Amino acid sequence: MRLGQVEVGLGRKPFVVAEISGNHAQSLAKALELVEGAWTAGASAVKLQTFVPDLMTLDAEGPAFYANPGGPWSGQKLIDLYRRSALPLEAQRELFRHCAAKGILLFSAPFDEPSVEFLESVGNPIYKIASFELVHLPLIAKAAATGKPLILSTGMATEAEIREAVDAARAGGAKELALLKCTSTYPAPASESNLAAIPRMRAMFHCEVGLSDHTLGIGSAVAAVALGATIVEKHVTLSRAGDGIDAAFSLELDELAQLVRETARAAECIGKPEIGPTESEMPARERRRSLYVVAEVRKGDAFTAQNVGARRPALGLAPKHYAAVLGRRAARDLPAGTPLSWDDCL
Repeated sequence: MRLGQVEVGLGRKPFVVAEISGNHAQSLAKALELVEGAWTAGASAVKLQTFVPDLMTLDAEGPAFYANPGGPWSGQKLIDLYRRSALPLEAQRELFRHCAAKGILLFSAPFDEPSVEFLESVGNPIYKIASFELVHLPLIAKAAATGKPLILSTGMATEAEIREAVDAARAGGAKELALLKCTSTYPAPASESNLAAIPRMRAMFHCEVGLSDHTLGIGSAVAAVALGATIVEKHVTLSRAGDGIDAAFSLELDELAQLVRETARAAECIGKPEIGPTESEMPARERRRSLYVVAEVRKGDAFTAQNVGARRPALGLAPKHYAAVLGRRAARDLPAGTPLSWDDCL
């Protein structure tokens, strides 16, 4: 598939998405700094979240309207969290203008239908549906109807739910579709990443598959690329000690640069399913051991463990012939240092 001007697929560099989420702290200046920093660090694209807080949840009381206990937002009311993490639409409009002028690929994840309409008005080039919205099929259909590339995160989802979302996207008009393996806990335990599902998802749904990663560090992302992930999304922050709502499980910009480098290296390392020496290894094969005369041998003398041994370089018979050589006799005088050949053996 093509995302912006980039061809995304196996055999290419991973498409790394820097998710700034709520780490802008509702500040346009901070959002601009994050976007510029992520782009400079080598991200393929930078992603926002676009939503209307009052369309996300209700301003109501009761345990269901508070964040789960024990998590990073424990005890906080959901509506307050969403209001604090929403970047104002005018700030988003300015970000899209800025990025268009600078050649930075910026896109967003809408969480409601009016946000899709807003994003169309600012020229959003790619749509991402967050894991929590995967069952919101009307939203998927509306994003798909734009004809833009569509990325669906699959955290928490069953196979049946992913199938329904994929069907809704394709029926809605999505021609270029990708799925992201995701574990929707913050931070996510590496042991629950289940990255082995990535090639299975590719085979099941016949589309590009990547990783939306909430684990700490970059290890999961590198492993995912080795398993065929072609897109990697990671939250970024200016500082984990800062006031960004997702800062505690986000990468700082120097770490993002490391992620870009190491996932590209992982993709390069995959190579082909071939067994055998590579082109660059061919000269090294000459540095292997082979059979040599290690003590002078006269014509007719027997080859023994005292006058034949395996040494480098590989100019003589392979060491596997050692037992067959012992006991045979020399066809000519052989000074020490002579690589043995079958012509030397009677």
